[in-house]
Amino acid sequence: MVQTARAAKRILWVDDEVDLLKPHLLFLQARGYHVDAITNGDDALELMREAPYDLVLLDEQMPGRHGLEVLRIIRRRYPHQRVVMVSKSEEDHTMTEAIGRRVDDYLVKPTSPRQVLSVVTRILEGSSIRQARVAQDFASRFPKLSGYGQEARTPEAFARVYTELVDWQLRLGEAGEEGLLDTVRSLTLDLRREFGLWVMREYPRWMQDSPDRPRLSVDVVRDFLLPRLGSEPVYFVVLDCMRLDQWRAMSPLLAEYFEIEESWHYSILPTATPYARNAIFSGRYPDEIAESYPGWWDASDDEGSLNAFEDELLVAQLKRLTGRDVPVHYEKIFSDRQSDQVRARVNSALKTEGTVIALVFNFVDLMTHGRSESPILMEVARDEAALRDLTVAWFERSTAFEVLKEAARQGHKVILTTDHGSILCQHPTTVFARRDATSNLRYKFGQDLRAENRSTAYNTRDEKDLRLPSGRLGMSYLIALEDYFFVYPTKLREYQARYRNAFLHGGISPEEMIVPIASLTPRR
Repeated sequence: MVQTARAAKRILWVDDEVDLLKPHLLFLQARGYHVDAITNGDDALELMREAPYDLVLLDEQMPGRHGLEVLRIIRRRYPHQRVVMVSKSEEDHTMTEAIGRRVDDYLVKPTSPRQVLSVVTRILEGSSIRQARVAQDFASRFPKLSGYGQEARTPEAFARVYTELVDWQLRLGEAGEEGLLDTVRSLTLDLRREFGLWVMREYPRWMQDSPDRPRLSVDVVRDFLLPRLGSEPVYFVVLDCMRLDQWRAMSPLLAEYFEIEESWHYSILPTATPYARNAIFSGRYPDEIAESYPGWWDASDDEGSLNAFEDELLVAQLKRLTGRDVPVHYEKIFSDRQSDQVRARVNSALKTEGTVIALVFNFVDLMTHGRSESPILMEVARDEAALRDLTVAWFERSTAFEVLKEAARQGHKVILTTDHGSILCQHPTTVFARRDATSNLRYKFGQDLRAENRSTAYNTRDEKDLRLPSGRLGMSYLIALEDYFFVYPTKLREYQARYRNAFLHGGISPEEMIVPIASLTPRR
């Protein structure tokens, strides 16, 4: 079979001093580029009508139509044409005008052939070079990475492996390396399996405050918010149900405004809002909350009733930690339609010295839950990559981003975290339960609970293993492992059809338990 040579990338160079550019043209041609040189803008526009070019090098100062006028026409006719402006002018307004018209790069004469080649290579070959580089990097890293998941035995080791897998997922996805992405998914499956076995063994010890336990939900305020309290206001922002990969996709938007110091904590079990988020705001486990506030806690497992007192829990925790009353402004935001009112209330609260601006944004959680009920959302956010893209699209236009940008402009520090993540569930597992069992698909509490396949769930009859309030006699606690979700034998097909390929939370997996904390310091 005869292989055809790759067609040379086509470059159009527009410059009235084209005779002086022969060394540049020969240099580019020697490296496989097809280069047409023309002396004026009108002829260049005519050539572009006849055949497309991969890149236009455009002189700014020419007789007749000057470069910026030609650029304006190119942008109108060919909005995606890649253009490099070449100019003798070092004046700021010329460069600003060119950048405003979306040039891909800007060169100031005199330029060497090597400078031009560097720009051309970056624009025309950059993506393929980066793709080849990331593939080589992953190939060299794979032998060690494949063994790390099985060798991990500590919270730090599991977090390190999971974080690296998330990074490879993002890098390889951006490079379009689908084959290598399948390898990362396989490594993630192996990690989930080892992680689940390890958590089942270690979690009851963590609940007894073993010295080697990781930082948990109950430690977040003490370890991150407390050291930043002082005379200046500080923000404490919780984006409900945010995975590490979603945070990594969003964080570049914040990097323009903040210096970002990233860390992580482990969500307590069940990895669900009534437990994990209450633990963050109170600094206490569910059994301690129920003991201190018996009127607040019931067996409903309903987020609306169990998470109705987060502001009071935070105020009480801060007083316990500092020995004084710390002013707190708390808001829970479900929709961006009230953005102006939220920002006005926050700005008003900032007038109080040393106040904590505590904000909970529920959109990511609402999107994750709504996806299972909406065929449109299911199609738009069909996998992890699509969910990340949808999260970033929301965040760019969200009240959360507006509030954070305003915090940066005013010089206020921010602690940003989440209560738990979510996992794309693919495998149903049958569970036998009475009617009084809780309804969550990744964890269940009830009498006489059992999973048909014991290897798919963590099962305990001792509420102290999870630091949950005392239940009725005969209560069992079942938490799904890996990407399993619970189905009843009487509704097997209905639940399989409805929830397979759904993002759920409440169970034991790195995606749900190992979640980010970011300390954001405004850039000067």
